[in-house]
Amino acid sequence: MSAYRLDVPTKRGSVLNGVLFRNDDAKADTVMIAITGIHGNFYSNPFYYNFGETLNAGGIDFVYAQTNDAFNRIETFNSITKQPETIGSFNERFSYTDEDIDAYLDFAEEQGYRKIILAGHSLGANKVIYYLSRHHDTKRVSHFLLLSPANLEWLLNGVTEREKSIVRSMADEGRGNEMIPFQLMGWVPCIAYTAYDWLFTDTLNNVHVEADKNFSQVSKITHTGALLIGTFDNFTYGNPSGFLSNINSHMPKASENKLIFIERTGHTYQRKEQETADRILDFVRGL
Repeated sequence: MSAYRLDVPTKRGSVLNGVLFRNDDAKADTVMIAITGIHGNFYSNPFYYNFGETLNAGGIDFVYAQTNDAFNRIETFNSITKQPETIGSFNERFSYTDEDIDAYLDFAEEQGYRKIILAGHSLGANKVIYYLSRHHDTKRVSHFLLLSPANLEWLLNGVTEREKSIVRSMADEGRGNEMIPFQLMGWVPCIAYTAYDWLFTDTLNNVHVEADKNFSQVSKITHTGALLIGTFDNFTYGNPSGFLSNINSHMPKASENKLIFIERTGHTYQRKEQETADRILDFVRGL
C-alpha cells in the first residue's frame, strides 16, 4: 500500500489537499472518497489510516478528502490566480459543498475508477447528504456511506442569543469577512459569514433527532448505501441508534440501505477504529 498526496482544484480555484491510499500491485476498480468533517484531519481522526489500509487490503482504493474545514487554517494556493491562499474552518462557506465534492469526483473519474462510493464523516456526512439531494447520477456515484452525521442543533445549542445577534449584525453591515469576537461553539474562531452559515442557513442542517423536523434533503436522495454510527455518539441527545434510524426512515429507498452500529464507541470510533474499518470493508464487498 502507498499513500499519495492529492492537490485537487475546485472550480473557484481553491486547491484542496487529500490523500490517496492505493495498492500499487493491482489497479482497483472501486474507490471510496471520504469527505472530512470540521477539524476532521488525520490528527483528530486517526481512524482514516485504518480505513485506507483495510480497504486497500481488500482491493479498494481510498481517498481521504479534506475540504475547507479539515483544519482551522490550511495554507494552499489558487489554481486560477496562482496566488497563495489560506482556507480553513475559519472562512469556509457551506455553498462550497458542491464544488468541493465535485473536485474529488472529477479526480476519481479521471483515474478511471468503475465504481465510486461517496462517504462522509460528521459534517462531511451532512455535505454528502446535501450533494446527493441535488445530484442523482448513479454512474458518477454508485453508493453512499454516511458516518456519524452531525446534529447541528446539538452542536449549536450553547451559542447565546447575544452571540447570534453579533453575527447577524456583522453580516448585515457588510463586515462578514471580519473575525467574530468569540469562538463559535466555544472552539471555532471564524469570520462572520462562516458563523452565519452555521447559525442561520439550513444548507447542512439536514439531519435531526426529531422525526418531524426538516428532512427535505434526505428525502430527495435516490442513491442507496449505508449509515454508520457508534452507540456512544454524544451528538445525538443520548440515542445514536434512533438518530441514525430516523435519518434512514426519511430516505426513499430506506429498505435498501444498511444500518451499521459500532458498539461502545463514540463519534470518532475510539478503540474501535479497526472494527469500524472491517465493517466498512464488509459493506463494500457486499455491493
